[in-house]
Amino acid sequence: MAAGKKAKNMAKKAKGKVKETSGEAVGNESLQAKGAREQMAGDAKQTAQKAKDTLKH
Repeated sequence: MAAGKKAKNMAKKAKGKVKETSGEAVGNESLQAKGAREQMAGDAKQTAQKAKDTLKH
């Protein structure tokens, strides 16, 4: 996996986790849901990139 893309996906997951945790702390369900979606998007992109890398080899 390209290091830059991996870092970007990990950053997206971390950002989502912060939003989700913040939403839980203040009781903001919208922020919590947005954070969860960002984490899922980061996971999906990372999985897709891994599959792409596997096909290259």
